[in-house]
Amino acid sequence: MEELVIRDADVVDGSGADSYRADVVVDRGRITGIVKEAAAAGCMRPRARRELDAEGLVLAPGFVDMHAHSDLALLRDPDHWAKVAQGVTLEVIGQDGLSYAPVDDRTLGEVRSAIAGWNGPGDDIDFDWRSVGEYLDRLDRGIAVNAAYLIPQGTVRALVVGWEDRPATAAELDRMRRLVARGMEEGAVGMSSGLTYTPGMYAEDAELTELCRVVAGYGGYYCPHHRSYGAGALAAYEEMVRLARRADCPLHLAHATMNFGENEGRAPELLALLDGALDAGADITLDTYPYTPGCTTLAALLPSWAGEGGPAETLRRLADDATAARIRHDLEVSGSDGCHGVPVDWDTIEVSGVTDPALTGYTGRTVLESARRLGESPWTVARRLLLADRLGPTILQHVGHEENVRAIMRHRVHTGGSDGILRGTRPHPRAYGTFPHYLGRYVRELGVLSLEECVAHLTSRPAARLRLPDRGLVREGYRADLVLFDPATVAAGSTYEEPRRPPAGIPHVLVDGRFAVEDGRRTDVLAGRSVRRTPR
Repeated sequence: MEELVIRDADVVDGSGADSYRADVVVDRGRITGIVKEAAAAGCMRPRARRELDAEGLVLAPGFVDMHAHSDLALLRDPDHWAKVAQGVTLEVIGQDGLSYAPVDDRTLGEVRSAIAGWNGPGDDIDFDWRSVGEYLDRLDRGIAVNAAYLIPQGTVRALVVGWEDRPATAAELDRMRRLVARGMEEGAVGMSSGLTYTPGMYAEDAELTELCRVVAGYGGYYCPHHRSYGAGALAAYEEMVRLARRADCPLHLAHATMNFGENEGRAPELLALLDGALDAGADITLDTYPYTPGCTTLAALLPSWAGEGGPAETLRRLADDATAARIRHDLEVSGSDGCHGVPVDWDTIEVSGVTDPALTGYTGRTVLESARRLGESPWTVARRLLLADRLGPTILQHVGHEENVRAIMRHRVHTGGSDGILRGTRPHPRAYGTFPHYLGRYVRELGVLSLEECVAHLTSRPAARLRLPDRGLVREGYRADLVLFDPATVAAGSTYEEPRRPPAGIPHVLVDGRFAVEDGRRTDVLAGRSVRRTPR
């Protein structure tokens, strides 16, 4: 007898087709039977050792977080409640060009320092890997959800070129090609870039094109955080489209937003650009989160020249009064490339987390609010935080526009990604609420998407981008990564004031056919594994 039958579920199968009522049978991690209500009339219904009454619940494929920053959280936090509670069963990590493989001892230390704001310093992690394959093997010891990995181009550049702002030599480019090829052979699904983060931003288009050609040769895709989301955003999108087409590499645009005052109401221009490229044969997808503020590190706002040489050099420059004055001018007057070419508005920069507990009094306040409270300039506060916390502070950047968010999420190649940074006293609520927020706010309350459309955006579309032949749909033979939710009550519990509150209306989540969440409570199941590139 088979393991589980989910009885009387309203199946939204991930294809975008209308829902239907059915019994769904699960055995040994796979969907082994689907008996629709009409077919079951007058005949024996499927039986199993366990039955789950799903009356009133929607059964859907597990959600795919196309942009996650759980690279260390998956290892340090076996429960991973932030994502499992949302119905996420697969995350794509290695984002924004900076992560922890491939590395050597030197680069690992530099990367740990550079992205401590995203993942913490990692003092609680045994970094017993150096290659992509070894990192994926580490995940395979058992994690809460499945994970796919993007080779981080900035980390590769740091390993080969260092943190200098210069073109790679021919020999260095050849070594970077080999590292990317090895990472793809070991199971990565593509390559990411962070083109407003050092050192990835120092790469010219020709260098990126060559690496993308390697990725394309292995059937992967390129996922850039491109060079600007503010001034020049459309030009930055155009650059990535041209680059990917020149390399004949599929393109996935990370957190594809149109932010800052310059771009209010301009989402239709971005979508027209993408439609033109798609109609001409380009292979493009994108992801977004359903919120207006962004989230990054405070250090990310600094001009690129301030980051040359690595984190230690950045701290040295900040400590020098004359150099710090130049940094301030770039931030507040010129418009730093790290701040997307827009002069910083300190009233939009909210400190969400710090590494040093002694600095938690700054969290939950904008830099301007703290400056007024202390009787200092905002730059003085920001500089002190960067130095005292050794580049560790994370921020929310309140520069988005709701009409742009809604327009982009309707697009035919849209997928969902949380871009969730899980650490900090007041993290962005998207880390804990993206997927139920789509379903509760933008489906039920606002009707921006139908339920069937939205589920397709969060399941089959990302599975297709990842080239996963047996995930993303409720179909016989597919992996039993499933979520059951109440469409009448599903909602994000997380708010800006209480960002770690769990969602409502998601009682059951299955990973590989096993209950990771049961009756709204986390089980001890760690059925997740690395999801490696499918060979062509």
